[in-house]
Amino acid sequence: MNAVRYFSRSMSYGKGSKEEQISRLKKEINEADAIIIGAGAGLSTSAGFTYSGERFQKYFFDFEEQYGFHDMYSGGFYVMRLDPETSWAYWARNIYINRYMGAPKPVYDMLLELVKEKDYFVITTNVDHQFQRSGFDKKRLFYTQGDYGLFQSINPRVRNTYDNEDWVMKAMEAQGFILDETGVFQLPEDGKISMRIPTKLIPKCPDDGSNVAMNLRADDSFVEDDGWYRASAAYSDFIRRHENLHVLYLELGVGANTPVIIKYPFWQMTLVNEKAVYACLNYGEAFCPEEIEDRSICIDGDIGDVLSNVCKMSA
Repeated sequence: MNAVRYFSRSMSYGKGSKEEQISRLKKEINEADAIIIGAGAGLSTSAGFTYSGERFQKYFFDFEEQYGFHDMYSGGFYVMRLDPETSWAYWARNIYINRYMGAPKPVYDMLLELVKEKDYFVITTNVDHQFQRSGFDKKRLFYTQGDYGLFQSINPRVRNTYDNEDWVMKAMEAQGFILDETGVFQLPEDGKISMRIPTKLIPKCPDDGSNVAMNLRADDSFVEDDGWYRASAAYSDFIRRHENLHVLYLELGVGANTPVIIKYPFWQMTLVNEKAVYACLNYGEAFCPEEIEDRSICIDGDIGDVLSNVCKMSA
């Protein structure tokens, strides 16, 4: 990599109208030698993965009535103080609707349609697995922060991860949810479900029988398994092979929580490669350093709406 260069504190919201920037985005997608997609929570929010509202009310109404929290994020912290049978009942539902159900809106599908013929790679802080569910090549994906579909042991000496799909399905059935004809769990007709799973269903590590936790990066106990390292190496190799080519760094819904993973590196790699272009699609947070504004596209708006407009222009 080239030497690191530093930015001033001056930020730009891009040049030109929204329509002009959408047109530029279409042109860059078509003409770039490679596209590196950096995706944050805003992309999944645009695809309908909201943690409150209708989705929360449907699957967690009983937890809300009993414990008083009003969204899945808050619930994840609240249930830590409850007995494991109740806590894991909550997490089975949370994992199911945010990992094993399809996205309510076709935002990931539109993105794939735009880049599927290109040389692309995806780095994401999202843990919902929606890129792979939508058909993106799993060899071109790097989930930096973990996966809702994996457990890890709380024993720090065990550095493996474990697929949890079979457990999730059993735990949903144990609470009384019913699979419909499309294979989606629904509430039974009488609306009666349990907020606990049987003690025998509490998940354990298959290697040593220890308790397990979600494979999500919260602290230094996060397990980076062999798959994580393979994906990290593939991402680094992709960057190395394309660092002097016409690269579109396409940032989608990345907020300010972890900018060092996607946002700052994208700015830096755009700055040092005069052929590169940076594009930021974000609702309320679309900006770039002034140093790269001439080679940046900043579009403030719903990502799904923007991608839909680009798809229409490409038709």
